[in-house]
Amino acid sequence: MPPEPAVADAAAFQAATGVSRETRERLEIYADLLVRWNQRVNLVGRATIPDLWTRHFLDSAQLFPLLPARPAGRSRTLVDLGSGAGFPGLVLAIMGAGEVHLVESVQKKTAFLHTVARETGAPVRVHACRIAAAPAVCADVVTARALAPLEDLFTHAARFAHSGTLGLFPKGRNARQELTVARKAWNIRVTVHPSRTDAAGRILEIAGIG
Repeated sequence: MPPEPAVADAAAFQAATGVSRETRERLEIYADLLVRWNQRVNLVGRATIPDLWTRHFLDSAQLFPLLPARPAGRSRTLVDLGSGAGFPGLVLAIMGAGEVHLVESVQKKTAFLHTVARETGAPVRVHACRIAAAPAVCADVVTARALAPLEDLFTHAARFAHSGTLGLFPKGRNARQELTVARKAWNIRVTVHPSRTDAAGRILEIAGIG
């Protein structure tokens, strides 16, 4: 399936995702901060900035419909590993994913995450540490983008997982090869979704990492 047409700006992003005007405005604040900070801090590749609404925001937002239902009596809890500039976790938080924990060890990136969270009111907790040192939050969902091969991702994610935890991992053209390797050590259940932003990409919905 070919990717959808590029999302050029916030209005096109809103049309593609159906987010509210308030959510769109909060994401515009995020995008403006990203462009400004990226001039002095390496948050994302500079070549991706002209296409940031597709490459980063829509790429993150496409995970939102795959989130499990909100648990009865409490907020959904999401842990985003190696958050970097906040993709996908911070985007999902602004869209209403629930209580989102962003784990990132690079100080300049955590400063950016704190700034965006403050300016947008996003319900996130930023953990400025390595994954192995982060609090073992019991997560309903674990996400990560461009962090590590699946076998390593599952090891990281297992610290935060219980029997019902879902992993949502965007992957590129090597997704199936990584799955083949990971399945040798992990008894997982996998649903593969096409990516809206990359013809060769896949979103891997993983159960069984807890």
